[in-house]
Amino acid sequence: MKLEPLHHFQVINYIEWAPFGIDMSISNSVLWMWLATAAAFFFFHFAFRNPSMVPGRMQLLGEIIFVFIRDLVQKNVAKDGLRYFPMLFTLFLFILFCNLIGLLPGSFTPTSQIIVTGCLAVSVFLFTCVLRIQIHGWGFFQAFAPAGLPVWLLPLMVPIEVISFLARPASLALRLFANMTAGHTVLGVLTFMGLVAPWFLYWIPMGFTVVIMALEIFIAFIQAYIFTILTCVYIDDAVADHG
Repeated sequence: MKLEPLHHFQVINYIEWAPFGIDMSISNSVLWMWLATAAAFFFFHFAFRNPSMVPGRMQLLGEIIFVFIRDLVQKNVAKDGLRYFPMLFTLFLFILFCNLIGLLPGSFTPTSQIIVTGCLAVSVFLFTCVLRIQIHGWGFFQAFAPAGLPVWLLPLMVPIEVISFLARPASLALRLFANMTAGHTVLGVLTFMGLVAPWFLYWIPMGFTVVIMALEIFIAFIQAYIFTILTCVYIDDAVADHG
């Protein structure tokens, strides 16, 4: 195998499958998304398999995550926030475990692919659009003309509001993709340097690798949190009265 520091970003198809001309091949990205989903499921399964009044370590961690996301939703979605809790909780766990699983040696990080983060962002965007139309009907368009805005400012403000609204999925997708790609690129380069460095200099890139790995674990949580809280903000904006 050719030694390259960024080989772990390459998407490889394990099973080629294209029914009706639609590419539905099983790639390493798909496989590791499945594994991340399974990891999240089994973590909570074992955490709450035998719940007790005095929680063990796994149950305590599971409860902390559950309560953290519940409070996040309640604080940032003013109207019927808990109605959207299952979706937001699932979204947070999926992104978190996709971020974390990519730190395992020989693994793949699904969220380092713009197509993955783009699909998540577009799904959130379409959900909030449908929600806004469902709740407000034609009042959907009132959000682009803030109440009390002078008529003469409408030609200026409406295009700005529309562009800002349409930029939401791009912002969501690029932020997660860029952070995951940047961190894993640094890890890949440091690992590569450790493999090619003279034996008496191994400790320099390896030492930095440990530090960056700890930072990446923190970033994995932060990026899942940011994606989720922005989704909460967009849902809150969709259900709010803009009249």
